Amino acid sequence: MFGGTFDPIHSAHLTVAREAADKFHLDQVWFVTAAHPPHKSDQTGAGYEDRCKMVELACHGDPRLVVSRLESGAGKSYSIDTIERVRASGEEPYFIIGADAFAEIATWHRWQDLLRLTEFIVVTRPGHEYASPPGARVHRLDTVALPVSSSEIRRQLGAGGIPPELPPEVAQYIAAKGLYQVPCATARSVSQP
Repeated sequence: MFGGTFDPIHSAHLTVAREAADKFHLDQVWFVTAAHPPHKSDQTGAGYEDRCKMVELACHGDPRLVVSRLESGAGKSYSIDTIERVRASGEEPYFIIGADAFAEIATWHRWQDLLRLTEFIVVTRPGHEYASPPGARVHRLDTVALPVSSSEIRRQLGAGGIPPELPPEVAQYIAAKGLYQVPCATARSVSQP
């Protein structure tokens, strides 16, 4: 499971998912888009349905990458609820998480239960160190795909740019839907072949 707001999904997300699948021999990586993430304001740059559609477009073509709507609905998107739901179906998922988010795991809802119920694949830069809470089962995934941030991509989109870190299908979708305040001129230039 790879959870996040994916607002918008970008190349680093895809690289991390593929590297995790390769290194840990995962049959699938589920992109679990958070409808209402508790650690972020309810104001996302794009709505839940648009974010799910962008994830779908970005994952198309790689059968290992699967779009999941496990966190749809009106309630807060707590990771422990999602893990419990997946485990109840007979699966024992890994939880792919960035080192920055993992460093704050003790602030999460029912975090001790989360540590007990799943193993983590912690994504970090080579040479970066982080502390693991006692009892956490952690597998390290060093990657160079981290410097991209969705907030910087949103800033560039709002200024009329199309960041190269966006998959082309996602950039076209953003332009066509006018997401992130992309100016109309940008929308026309992206949709041309």
